[in-house]
Amino acid sequence: MTQANDSAVKALVLMSGGLDSRLAACVLRAQGIAVTGVSFTSPFFEATKAREAAAVLGLPLLVEDFTDDILGLVEHPPHGFGSGMNPCIDCHAAMLRRAGLLMEREGYRFIATGEVLNQRPMSQTRHNLEVVAVESGYKDSIVRPLSARLLPETEPERRGWVDRSRLLALEGRSRKPQFALAAQYGLKDWPAAAGGCRLTEPNFAGRLRELKRNEGLRDLEAIRRLRMGRHFRIAPAVRLVVGRDEADDEALERAARPGVDIVLGPVDVPGPTALLPAATSEADLLCAAGICARYSHAGTEPVEIEVRAGGQTRRLRVERMAPEAVERLRIA
Repeated sequence: MTQANDSAVKALVLMSGGLDSRLAACVLRAQGIAVTGVSFTSPFFEATKAREAAAVLGLPLLVEDFTDDILGLVEHPPHGFGSGMNPCIDCHAAMLRRAGLLMEREGYRFIATGEVLNQRPMSQTRHNLEVVAVESGYKDSIVRPLSARLLPETEPERRGWVDRSRLLALEGRSRKPQFALAAQYGLKDWPAAAGGCRLTEPNFAGRLRELKRNEGLRDLEAIRRLRMGRHFRIAPAVRLVVGRDEADDEALERAARPGVDIVLGPVDVPGPTALLPAATSEADLLCAAGICARYSHAGTEPVEIEVRAGGQTRRLRVERMAPEAVERLRIA
């Protein structure tokens, strides 16, 4: 698939990497429009699928750091959350706002998305699509190629930058029209429609909600660690993360920050790596060591736990904490 020539109308397409955003790009390129993708990254979502889609389609792709934007919305979402900690309406509006600024700065004529009217019962209703467009500040510059003929005409259509008659009128949750369109454009092996944003995952959302309530959302490393291991609340300002498997253990070792984190692990028996804050009392450290011992492969005897902190190492001999006591401290 080739891009349009240098004199073509330029459009910026929000690229999630899923089938719908790929189709939106294809529908526009079929009209000779020069399409560039834009994707956003944060601790909650990545641009991996967008990069894969751009490579398959032969599209240039801009990747924007969205961390500050999304953290602000998770702190105070004007339109509230979805099923988890996902402020979808506010997030979409903020992404379109960022895309609009890019459009103005880089000389694109309009913005496009792969949204389909009424495909998602909360975020893609006619009302919410309108809210998102208005709050982005770029309402009249947003084209939704897959459902455009069911939506109000926008400036790019009125000015002939895009031919409205060649846009689509898809609606609803059925994916059959998209699959047929994908075959028409020769698209294969796209990722599943759902997923991609950790804020919608119940387990992750529960951990994030608990972190927000206690330490707050200022520490990006603490947010990244929500994806790793088992989490325990030892004290109001002390969260313990215990690896579940070798991959978790290696990730926690890499994540440990000298002078900021304490690293725990059993000696002479297989068991997990664990992290907790350096500013931890001796009593809370012993509690954390007991939890770490609980997940070791030791028998019923006391377990020796190595403690690394501030460039120094010592050992604690502790009893395995009882399973019911461990579960009382467990987060999500």
